[in-house]
Parts: sequence; structure tokens; C-alpha cells
Amino acid sequence: MDAATGSAPVLGAVDYAVFGCMLLVSAAIGVYYGFFARSSGADAYLVGGRSMSTIPVSLSLIASFISGITLLGMATESYLYGVQYSYVCLAVLLSGVVSAFAFLPVFHDLAITSAYEYLEMRFGKSVRLLGSFFFMVGVTSWIPIVVYVPAIAFNQVTGVNMHIVSSVVCLVCIFYTCVGGLRAVVWTDAVQTLVMFGGVVLVAVKGTLDVGGFGVVWSRNVDSGRIEPPLLDWGPTARLSLPSVLVGGTVHLMAIASVDQMMMQRYLSLPTLARARLALSVFTVGVMSLVLLSTYSGLLIFARYFDCDPLTTKMASAKDQLLPLLVVDSLGGLPGLPGLFVASVFSAALSSMSTALNSTSAVVLEDFFKTFFPSRRLSERQTDLLMKAVVVVMGAVCTGLVFAVERLGASVLQITISFASITSGPILALFTAGMFLPWVNTMGALAGGLGGAGLMSWLILGAQAYQASGDIRFATKPFSTEGCLYEFDRANNGSVAVPADYRSSWVWPVFAVSHVWYTALGWVLGLAVSLAVSAATGGWGSSRAHWPQPRLLSPLVRRWLPAGPPHRDYKVVELRIVQAKEDKGTSNHVE
Repeated sequence: MDAATGSAPVLGAVDYAVFGCMLLVSAAIGVYYGFFARSSGADAYLVGGRSMSTIPVSLSLIASFISGITLLGMATESYLYGVQYSYVCLAVLLSGVVSAFAFLPVFHDLAITSAYEYLEMRFGKSVRLLGSFFFMVGVTSWIPIVVYVPAIAFNQVTGVNMHIVSSVVCLVCIFYTCVGGLRAVVWTDAVQTLVMFGGVVLVAVKGTLDVGGFGVVWSRNVDSGRIEPPLLDWGPTARLSLPSVLVGGTVHLMAIASVDQMMMQRYLSLPTLARARLALSVFTVGVMSLVLLSTYSGLLIFARYFDCDPLTTKMASAKDQLLPLLVVDSLGGLPGLPGLFVASVFSAALSSMSTALNSTSAVVLEDFFKTFFPSRRLSERQTDLLMKAVVVVMGAVCTGLVFAVERLGASVLQITISFASITSGPILALFTAGMFLPWVNTMGALAGGLGGAGLMSWLILGAQAYQASGDIRFATKPFSTEGCLYEFDRANNGSVAVPADYRSSWVWPVFAVSHVWYTALGWVLGLAVSLAVSAATGGWGSSRAHWPQPRLLSPLVRRWLPAGPPHRDYKVVELRIVQAKEDKGTSNHVE
């Protein structure tokens, strides 16, 4: 950094070469699987013929989940608010266990392509379409944030307009996702995961050496209150505490790891349940590692700028440009290394976006087209064109929505969790009701899904509007500019620190509920409405003859089913399952 001007160095020729190499490798993998190792058919395009290898799928799961949102957002989180969110690692572990033994066996047993096929088997087409619609809404609000994150990182280190960069990212991603299908997505994810780990570890090691060692990082963050024990506060308005992270975080991660189409599609690409559980285990360890590394990056940022806050001085124009600033400051004199970091952030974005686009094509084909046009039989070429068209159109739409993301007031991590919770809680409620509550009927499921999403939309959009306007603010850790060695406009720059939580008197307290509770709140609301409506429409009083087939219930529930004659609709549901397997040309593996 230039101490006189406060400007950061930009990428050099070697850095651009490293970054370009990552893009070329991603595109080359797409070309290979699209033209040289091509497998025909929708099953090959969407689930890799259900014969993928465990390690690349495990790395793909990590890459799909992490994205640049975690790499930059977690660093910003710990810089602004401390390490409270890092305790989410406990929730990652808990959600992984629940997914492996409660949800995953059902999906793998049914050998489906879209997770929402389950909802039709359990409740009917109307609920399946509702779940698919929620997925499309969630993806459409998530992809723009995924693209925005690396764009602001690139803008920080090069000055190139972020919208130009975001367009380039989308074009590369759309290309290899479009031509290569799931196999290309999984293998590019595997390469990009290794790049991600390399970039984050590099920053951690070099940054620690630059500030004088781990002891300096630790002491400066302890003194500022950033490193602290878990906050034991059950109050719903506490922004982060151990109860909110442990309970709310576990439910939020269950909605991702247990029933999300993007994750489930990868589990179902593996030939056996045992391998799917192994991939889930590797995924859990990998996510915990990257969360901790990203949190440490935020502590490094503060240790580096503990007496000259770059947000106050406008050195970083956005909160989520803090980590890129540290990178160019620490690695700027080492050709190629800043480029490696930028490549790692873009790798995270590319992997997440490609996964979302591939999963979207699965949902459109399996849930929408085949539902609305059941008698229309597409040829192999027509199916291929439909799936690729979905990837292109969805990618273009989400690229345009990037312009709206930069106008939101919170950090990308908080924005992502908040917006995702509008649909993630109700979707989890649909699958939970289906697999764990046999007396919930179709009317109850529809009402629960719609009611939960409606209430969460009102709550979350209102809360985000109040936070963007400054009517709700959460306390941050302290910052200082006393040690700045460069000049900045002190008259027009104020500290970004917020000494205490603030809520305007006219804002309802419900809008101040922590974003970590959103998914859990949507889940509980969805289940409550489902149960109430089912009770009102005869679900609670129904006999076992009206309960779902045991295979549609979680293994944790099956053991408690009362003995009795088979469900009168068992044969109908069984025929659906058998027909689905025959259509996909696959067999079932339950271990």
C-alpha cells in the first residue's frame, strides 16, 4: 500500500495469467465433457449417470456450498462483529448427522433426479410445483449475490468495473455448465476447491507473518473484543449468540445439506448410500475448515489495520472489499500470488453458480416441463436443448440482478442468509412434514408452505429495508484511525463503528430479530400451519389406511409405525417409484 495516498497496488501481468489460467482450465473441462467424453441423456447430464466418484463429488459439495460469500463474507463478519458466527461449525456438524441418517436415505432409496419428485409421491403435484417454485425463487435471489462477491474483489485489486467482471464470470460459467453437464460441473468444482483452499491458506500464512506472528493477531483481536467466548443469550434480537447460531444455524444448514436440490443432486450422482454418506462427511469437514480459515482472515484484517480502519478512510469502498485489500497489501510485491487469491474467489463463485444453473435445468425439466406436458415425449436432442436453454436464460437473468445487490445495506453473508430464508424454512417444513409427520395431508402441506413463505417475506424484506435505511443497526466492534500514515478526508468520513444496537421507535421489535433465526422461524411457522390445517381437514383423525407408504418416511420414523394392513395407496406409490427407476435406467441401492 502507498502510505502517502492510501492506494492499493493492482494486479500485474503474472497475476492476470494465473487468473486466466483458472478460467481456461474450467472452460477446458467443459469442452472435454461436452465434446470428447460426452454421455447422452438427461440422466447423464443431470446426475452423471449415477456413477460419479466420491472424492470429486465431495469437493464439488464443498465448492457449491462455500462460494465467495463465505470467503469474503466470513472475513467481513469477524472484522466487524467478532468470532461469534464461527461457532456455526457446531451447527455444520449437527446438520450433517441429521442429513445422513434422517433425510438422505429416503432420497437415495427413491432414486429420483429432482428432490421435489418426493413431494409429488408424498402429497401430489401441487405440492411438488410449490417446492420447485420456491427453489427457483431462492436460486434467482442467490446467484446474483454469488456473482457480486468476486466482482467487488476484482474491482478492489484492478479498478475494473464490477459489472463488466460479473458478465465475464457468467459467460465462462454458462459455457462449461451448458456444454458439459454435471460431470463438467463436478470436476471443475474439484479443481476450484483446491484453488480455494490454496488461496485462503496463502493469505493466512503470509498475512500472519506480515503482522508479526500469530501472537500479534491474537492479542490485538482479544484486546478489541473480537475473540470472545460464546455469548449465551436466548433473546431473539441478539444478532449472534451461541443459542441462535447453534439452533438457528443447524436448521438453516439442514435446509441446505438435507433437502436442497443443488446438494441432493450430487448425493444422488453416487451409486450407493454409503458413498453418499462418505461424501457428506468429507463435505462437513471441508466446510468447517473453510469457515474457520475465513474467520481467521477477518482477524488478520483487523490485526493489519487495527489503528487505521480502511472503511472509515474509504480505502475499501464496500465492506466486503476488506479481504481483497489485505491481499493486495500483503501479496502485492509477489507476482502471481494476488492473482491466485482472485482466482480462488472466482473459483468459489463459478462452482456455486454452475451448480445452481445445473440444478435449475433439472428442476425445469423434471418438475415443470414433465408436469405441465406429461404426454409430450422429447427426443434426446430436444431434451438437451431445453436443459441448455434453461442454463443460458437463467444465467442471463441473474447477471442482470447483480445491479440490485450493491444497493443493499448489509454485508453479503447476512444478505445471503436473510434472503435464502424466505424459502428455505418453508421448503424444509414441506420435507419435514412429509418424512416425519404422516398425518399431514396435502392441504396442510400447501397451506404450510405458502403461509410460511408469505410471513417470512414480510418479515425479511421489511427488516432488510429498515437496515438499509439505518433504522435498525447492530453493534460492531471498535475501530480506530489514529495510526493512519496517509491523508484522507476526515471531515467527510465518519467511523463505521456502531457502539450499541439501535432500533427506531416506530420499528416493530419483530423486525429486529436476528437473521440467524429466519430459517428456523420459517420452518416452525410452516410446520405449525401444516399441522393446524391438516387437523382441520381430517388429517389427524385419519386411520393408518390414509398414511403414506413407509418408504416415503424417514428411517427414524418407520420403526414407530403401528402394525397393520398395507396402505390402500401403497401400490400406486410403489408403481411411481418403479416407473421412475425404469425411466432413468437405474437400480436402487440401500445400505
